[in-house]
Amino acid sequence: MLTTVLAAVGTLLVVQSHLAGQVDRVDGVFTGLEDRPPRPSSGPAADSMNILVMGTDRRADGLTTGTEADLEGWIPGAGRSDVMMLVHVDGDRAGASVVAFPRDSWVDVPGWGSHKINAAYSYGGPRLAVHTVEELTGLRVDHVAITDWTGYGSIIDAVGGVTVTVPRTVTDTRHDVVWAQGRQTLDGRQALLYVRQRYGLPGGDLDRIRRELAVARNLARGALRELGGPAPWDVYDLLDTVTRNVTVDSGWEVSDMRALLTELRGMTSDDITYLSAPVSGLGREGAESVVYLDRARADTLWEALRTDTVEAWAARHPELTTVGPVL
Repeated sequence: MLTTVLAAVGTLLVVQSHLAGQVDRVDGVFTGLEDRPPRPSSGPAADSMNILVMGTDRRADGLTTGTEADLEGWIPGAGRSDVMMLVHVDGDRAGASVVAFPRDSWVDVPGWGSHKINAAYSYGGPRLAVHTVEELTGLRVDHVAITDWTGYGSIIDAVGGVTVTVPRTVTDTRHDVVWAQGRQTLDGRQALLYVRQRYGLPGGDLDRIRRELAVARNLARGALRELGGPAPWDVYDLLDTVTRNVTVDSGWEVSDMRALLTELRGMTSDDITYLSAPVSGLGREGAESVVYLDRARADTLWEALRTDTVEAWAARHPELTTVGPVL
């Protein structure tokens, strides 16, 4: 998902008018949101940026992100955000952090009461998803980027797939797939099956989050390799795929995208920290299996994001970082 953001903002550095015109935009994402968290006004994080990246569970033969993100015609229940990550770009542009929220996280959805976090997108589209994340974290969301499963798979294919290491053989009985132990490169279709498996994993939704972060990390690696490579046609192919498969908020100006990419050109995959939101345990709410966030530890993570000190925070909480093999 971070790849979607980095590649999308590179559009204008290649063929400005054509690729920029392919990016779908959604109006009114931040309209009507009151009492929003303030941006840092001083210190290292004064120029930081928070981007809410969502992957929807809408399934279609064609591209759907632009139409399904339309707030004017939003129908509650139209789709949920299967993937929700907060991308934080440090104020000095020397590093970034990606925090993934388990889709079953039991949180307050403003105006709807307690629900799984992925219900926010279902009930109110990207605007309610932003409101929910801001209320949960106390962090101001500056922009949103949305793709669906069709688009995500296409982006993975555009970078030549992603390589994962499976520590032991695991069977996905629901999709009749066996993930053999060892290192393997997955194409877009296989990667989607890999990140969407829940049944057959000992940690359920938590193991799924670890897979999502591992794929996101390796996808970012592939994208940064392509964007920094010597072949301009490879860069064009990647950006063409991304811009046809992503929706962003209408307030994300082309000039801001171009400036951000220019500032990030020195960043490598090692400069990006991947984390899961802290979890205290699993449980049930009525008939639903849910994930309970560890609010005390989470509050310290949100503060680390607010002050651009995530690297130090992650060093104290290595169990929440995604490094090495995952199930």
